[in-house]
Amino acid sequence: MKAPCKISPSLLSADFANLESEMAQLDPSLVDYLHLDVMDGHFVPNITIGPDVVKAIASRTNIPLDVHLMIENPERYIKQFADAGAHIITVHAEAATHLQRCLQQIREFGCKAGVSLNPATPLEALHYVLEDSDLILLMTVNPGFGGQKFIPQMLQKIKDCVALIENRNIELEVDGGVKVSNIKSLYEAGARVFVSGSEIFSNPPYNDVIRRMRSVLCDR
Repeated sequence: MKAPCKISPSLLSADFANLESEMAQLDPSLVDYLHLDVMDGHFVPNITIGPDVVKAIASRTNIPLDVHLMIENPERYIKQFADAGAHIITVHAEAATHLQRCLQQIREFGCKAGVSLNPATPLEALHYVLEDSDLILLMTVNPGFGGQKFIPQMLQKIKDCVALIENRNIELEVDGGVKVSNIKSLYEAGARVFVSGSEIFSNPPYNDVIRRMRSVLCDR
């Protein structure tokens, strides 16, 4: 039997002028999370959304919100995003000065705690926070913009991360260049949560793309 997998469409590639309509086109039976990229223009070269938009999205969907903070000093905003309706809050190891404390705070506010690594950041950054993590997000492109190509070297990083996690109850998520054409190789490397933006939102009907992804991954 295939191991469970999850699909997390990234709203970064959706039509921001019609987010409610875009979300309504996603079948909740096919979608596990909604991935929300929060960028501050400092940690990454782009600016996107804040807690108020996350709160508005949460009021329009029952799909759990997978909130990815690509911001400096994320500990300043954890409570705001938790209060806005995030189910998972992921912070970058490169951006959090006190990463372990930051992950503890996320859990204290009732959310699952995720830690993300940029492509060039070694897995050693995770060694002392595994027990504080519910999810690891490996960036498979350099963050900041949607529509980038998957970095092939990240396949080995995914495999190495699986070995690091061992039997811990930690979800391994990948984000960047995830497509129908390569999702099987990511799955076989060990990823189990797949963030996909442009592949889904540039190819309507969206659910057909998600079904094609699931056809090579999951029983559902």
